[in-house]
Amino acid sequence: MTKHLSHYVNRDLSWAEFNCRVLQEAQDVGNPLLERAKFLAIVSSNLDEFMSVRVAGIQEQIKAGYSKIDFTGYTPAGLWKRLIKRTNQMVHDQYKSYRDVLRGLGREGIAIRSMGELNLTQSKAVSEYFHEIVFPVLTPMAVDQSRPFPLVHTKELYLAVLLRHPEAAPDEDRLFAMVQVPSILARFVPLPERPNSKKREYVLLEDLIEQFIDTLFNGYEAFAVHAFRLTRNADFTLNEDAEDLLEEIEKELRKRRWGIAVRLEVARGMHPDALDILKDELEIEDNLIEIDGPLDLSFMMKFAQAIPGYDHLRYDKMEPVYPMEFDDTDDMFEVIRQRDVLMYHPYESFDAVNDFVMQAATDPDVLAIKMTMYRVSGKSTLVQALAEAAESGKQVTVVVELKARFDEERNIAWARQLEKAGCHVVYGLIGLKTHAKILLVVRREQDTLRRYVHVGTGNYNDSTATLYTDIGLFTSHPTIGGDASALFNEVTGYSDPYDWKAFGVAPTDLKQKLFRLIDREIAHVAAGKKGRVIAKMNSLSNQEMVDKLYEASQAGVKIDLIVRGVCCLRPGVAGRSENIQVISIVDRYLEHARVMYFHNGGDEEVYLSSADWMTRNLMKRVELMCPVYDAHLRQTLINMLNLNLNDNVKARKLQSNGTYVHVENENKPFRSQFEARHIPGWKVQV
Repeated sequence: MTKHLSHYVNRDLSWAEFNCRVLQEAQDVGNPLLERAKFLAIVSSNLDEFMSVRVAGIQEQIKAGYSKIDFTGYTPAGLWKRLIKRTNQMVHDQYKSYRDVLRGLGREGIAIRSMGELNLTQSKAVSEYFHEIVFPVLTPMAVDQSRPFPLVHTKELYLAVLLRHPEAAPDEDRLFAMVQVPSILARFVPLPERPNSKKREYVLLEDLIEQFIDTLFNGYEAFAVHAFRLTRNADFTLNEDAEDLLEEIEKELRKRRWGIAVRLEVARGMHPDALDILKDELEIEDNLIEIDGPLDLSFMMKFAQAIPGYDHLRYDKMEPVYPMEFDDTDDMFEVIRQRDVLMYHPYESFDAVNDFVMQAATDPDVLAIKMTMYRVSGKSTLVQALAEAAESGKQVTVVVELKARFDEERNIAWARQLEKAGCHVVYGLIGLKTHAKILLVVRREQDTLRRYVHVGTGNYNDSTATLYTDIGLFTSHPTIGGDASALFNEVTGYSDPYDWKAFGVAPTDLKQKLFRLIDREIAHVAAGKKGRVIAKMNSLSNQEMVDKLYEASQAGVKIDLIVRGVCCLRPGVAGRSENIQVISIVDRYLEHARVMYFHNGGDEEVYLSSADWMTRNLMKRVELMCPVYDAHLRQTLINMLNLNLNDNVKARKLQSNGTYVHVENENKPFRSQFEARHIPGWKVQV
């Protein structure tokens, strides 16, 4: 790293700070215990993806001899060292929090036991469970001259076993074998209740297998058994010139199994012989971390969800309300013809989107349905409705993004199902991911055709719509409808760049449109007027966008950024960014909405977007930014942004040195996600 402080925060180090903010939620004693357990799981899942993609990419650069300094002042080798040190500390803190959560759960009557703590009844029960359920699934894998080292699957849990024969000479080589802990079985095994006790007790599956490990190696003694887990490079380079993109992606997915080793996690105290074998066979030296506790705490998510009762250890239940605009109607088209409708998930139900598509699928006057599909749930109502629409003779076009990382296999399955139903399935544009969230319905009404559009900030996924905060807009505005048709024509056919009337569309003009909107605020300040920008997103890492915000700050524009995750901008630097404030909110729901506000001399404008301000979103994806024309809905979104800006409980403020501190709480505690539950408090009535 260069000696001076860079003008920018490094993207990957900023991500590490974000995951530490997630960890803080697991450490926060003000959060219910089972919710803290879930945050521990999220930390693990986040770190897995970060290692398999971002750290893997840095590792590849180092191996290729790439040593150029990036715009934040780091070489790949220098960044790798900082990241490994930072993430190792994060894991240390995570397991400290895990032990704290376990102690708290123990006081509430929930415990994860070691095998040595079980009474006779419990021991008999787990023995039966092992022999009847677990043993038939296990496969011992010996390693010797005739049996080569087996494939170790990424992010799966294994036991490394050292063995010896009772009759072997003391100086004979120890034998090595592996056993995969089956992920098809629950990681935690419930135990029978103790006499006169209502405690819920469990043992971990790997501990159970270790207890009976000798049954897998008849006649041999297992004298050292320790868990390990490998993370492989999960990124791949796609040949988009291949004749069949779907087959090419399936081929690359198979290659993922053999990705280069990136990280090896081992149980603390692993026998040095076993560790040496793993390091040698997996060809990993540096990114090795000893874990003082169970490997892979992502199981805590299912653990927290599976325990019945204990509502006092969870957040209060929050049932999404059905949007009031559609409450008393069976005809959603009639409502949207009269006015635009805004939805704020998860406070308002995603069922309205499902109902809209189902109504369109059965309406005889609907001629065509077009939509993008990036990540959908495992049991998608939308997919079923689209299939039914196609089978009834409607023109149904679905842009399925096959390159949505870690959802490739699911999207391939959806694509095939939709094609069988008669839908026209498109895989997007070569070299670009289609990340825009848009749904278009073309309906015949009297002597004309009318377009109905839904645009959103989040995926068409009814599962994540209960966990993420996102905005959706229904509209029949003709300008938006015209742009929507043009967008689908560009993605599905051949088309020269379109002169967008309402939308900003990446990669052709979204960044330029944002620059024009920011420049307009600069011009207002130059004319003696107020200049103000509020932007809410997941990540900000594009250097040109950061520089444009610096320029606006220097011109006197007041800028509030609500950035949940990565932020490469340094706020509060004299002469550069003293007019910029950045906050991050990490709370019960994942903040996922992208909303942009521009004061525009009092003629305020608000936009919804699918795009974060990252290079990949602005330059390498099909993204969409859509204006909100209705004045009442604009004010609703401004209210929502103000809820975030007033948060003094779960908001953290970014410092110029790249660290975050909790917003100072001098006033009455204000938690934006809890306040947003009171829909009338932010939704402007018409």
